[in-house]
Amino acid sequence: MISTVTTSTITTVTTIAAMGLTTAISVAAVVTLIAFLSTKQLAGASPSLSSQLTARFLNIGILPLIMAFAVIVAVKIAQVLA
Repeated sequence: MISTVTTSTITTVTTIAAMGLTTAISVAAVVTLIAFLSTKQLAGASPSLSSQLTARFLNIGILPLIMAFAVIVAVKIAQVLA
């Protein structure tokens, strides 16, 4: 059991190192943004008060993720043009 965990941990760390930490963080940010946006849409469609509050609360996390997404896109465009 321990050797399996150690092997999978080493594989994960090696994969992240090969991809680059920036790429891994970018992918995590984009996936989180998609999850927040879809959750907001689903919560906003419900008429209950708690769902509406959840939809409004998700705006707090969505705004910084959108800014991070804009930076990611700008950097990728700069890499292509350079």
